[in-house]
This record gives sequence, C-alpha cells and structure tokens, in this order.
Amino acid sequence: MASLKALKNRITSVKSTQKITKAMKMVAAAKLRRAQEAAEAARPYSERMAAVMASLGSRVTVGPESPRLLAGTGKDQVHLLVIASSERGLAGGFNTNIARLARKTMETLLAEGKTVKLLFVGKKARAPFMRTHKELIIGYIDQSHIKNAAFADAKAIADDITSRFEAGEFDVAHLFFARFRSALVQEPTEIQLIPAALPTVAAVEAKPSDAAPASIEYEPDEEAILAELLPRNLAVQVFRALLENAASEQGSRMTAMDNATRNAGEMIKKLTITYNRTRQAAITKELIEIISGAEAL
Repeated sequence: MASLKALKNRITSVKSTQKITKAMKMVAAAKLRRAQEAAEAARPYSERMAAVMASLGSRVTVGPESPRLLAGTGKDQVHLLVIASSERGLAGGFNTNIARLARKTMETLLAEGKTVKLLFVGKKARAPFMRTHKELIIGYIDQSHIKNAAFADAKAIADDITSRFEAGEFDVAHLFFARFRSALVQEPTEIQLIPAALPTVAAVEAKPSDAAPASIEYEPDEEAILAELLPRNLAVQVFRALLENAASEQGSRMTAMDNATRNAGEMIKKLTITYNRTRQAAITKELIEIISGAEAL
C-alpha cells in the first residue's frame, strides 16, 4: 500500500492537472465560439461559389481544350492526399479521425496499384504516417504561426497545390479535413480538389435557398470564366476546410478537456478515500501498539 505522503503528493498532482484541464476547457470554449462563427459565415460564400461553378460546369463539355484544373491530366495514376490537421494536440480524436480516413483512402488507392503522395497542412496527423509511410510524404505546410486562418493563408496552400499540379507531380488531389457539426460531432470529410469535382445543378438547387433561380447569360464564354474562377474556387475550398478544422479542433478539445476534468475529479475522490483509509489504519495501528505496551507494563 502506498504511503500517506505518496498519496498526498498524488492527490496534489491530480488537482493541479484538473486546474489545467479546466482552464484549457474554458479557453477552448471561448475560441470555439469565434471559430464556429467564422466557419458558419464562410459557408454561404462557398455554397454560392459552388452554385456558380455548377451552373458554368453544366454549360461546358470537358475536353482537351478545357482548363486543366477542370479536365485534369487525363490520367488517374498519381494521387496527392492533402491532409489538414492541427498543430497542437490534446484535441481528443480530432486529428486521429482525419488521419484514419486519409489512411483508408491511401490503402484503397495503393491496393488498386495507384501511386500516392502525402502533403500535410498541420503536423499532428503526420506522426502516424511518418512511422509507416515516410517515403510517401512530399511536404509539410507549417501553420503554427497562424492564430486565425485568413483567405491569404488558404490561397498560399492552394497555390502550392496548383504549382505541384502544373509541374506534373500528380493527377488527382484529395483534401481531408473535419467538417464541424457541433462541439460533440466533427465529421471527417474528403473532397476532390483537382480535377475540380463540380456539383451538379440539381444538387445545388435541391438545397433550400431564399433566392429564386435566375436565367444567367455569361460574357465572355463559360470556359473563359471557368479558367478564371477555378483557382479561386480551389482557394475557397481550402479556406473553408481550414475554418471547419479550426472550429472542429476547438470543439473536440473542449469536449476532451471536459472529460479529463471530470475524470480527474473522480480520481481525486478515489485517492482521497484511499488516503483516509490508510490514515485511519495507521492511527488504529498506533493505538493498538500503545494499548499493547500499556498492558505489558
């Protein structure tokens, strides 16, 4: 049985940990509100962009003359997996779930004989791949200096992906992130960035909207506008992924720290009971020794 001093030190240590987890929970809750507002504010813009891209895509026939970001390379051999995660840990299963979805896609592609390359945005999802598939990693984009993601940060990532595509490094690009649903639910998501997977007009119109559908005529032609909008659409998708990730990270961290705080409270109760029983046993033993000594006299 542990000594009284060891138990007391253990209780003090757990109480200190509980204070830290409680403070981290409060900080995450404060950050979550701002991150959630930013993610929700970006959704209408990205959805409207999707509607415009769907309208344009329905009017063109993808062929050799189409923009490369839309038509692709004509091959499906080399796949780039862009895995967006956080720079900091203690966020529950947030990073693990994103990495698990990316690993599942990677293993499926490898089983089909495809070539897979990995590009990480944020370092936390990189660690498990460093141990098992280090040879597939081609880059890491550091986000540790960024407190609140801006469109310029997303554009820099999109430009990096585009330059790799133009250099012929891959044929298809996939983006992995966590879509924010609530503080308790973050949904790991995969979207195709290149070639642009444009939603159908029917899928866009199926979503509720206050605006009535309008007949649109484009000037210049649709392909010229697509060539101009495709890079921006790529940056918009990356930006939305960063905002969704930021909200998901804080929600997952808040939940994880809340669970840790409650677990620490339960451990303190158990250790306190053990401490009191050990102390009572020690007192009882001393009393028995005193009584036995008095009787011996």
